[in-house]
This record gives sequence, structure tokens and C-alpha cells, in this order.
Amino acid sequence: MATKAYLLIETAVGKTREVANTLTGLPGITTVDVVTGPYDIIAVVSGEDMTIVGDLVTGHIHTVPGVVRTVTCVAVGS
Repeated sequence: MATKAYLLIETAVGKTREVANTLTGLPGITTVDVVTGPYDIIAVVSGEDMTIVGDLVTGHIHTVPGVVRTVTCVAVGS
């Protein structure tokens, strides 16, 4: 069963659009929305299992220049 998570992303000042554009091109990311509030971007990520989602977050998203902090909220059902 696939794993889906909502990724709440805080970016450096002035880097939100650049980060959003970079995230849009990554495999495993289904949506990227720039939002208002305590976070700058909410992205939906999915993978075959939690390991794949975790690797995507730590290996690909955390390394994007301009990403300051993330919170990963794993979906537990519909």
C-alpha cells in the first residue's frame, strides 16, 4: 500500500518560489502549493512505503537550497 504524506516547508526569506519550482520537478511529489501562515509551502509526497517517502524527504527535499525546516505529516487513512 502506498504511503502519502503532507510536507510543511519553511523557506528562507525570498526563496519560496525558487524552492517550489525545484520541488515540482522531483519524482514522488504530487502537488506543491505556496501558502500563507507559519509555513511557506505544503507539498504532497507519495511512495511505495515509508522508507521511500523518508528517503525523498531527507535525501532530496532537505538538500534543496532555501529549505529551512520541514514537518512531515503522514496520512493514516481516508
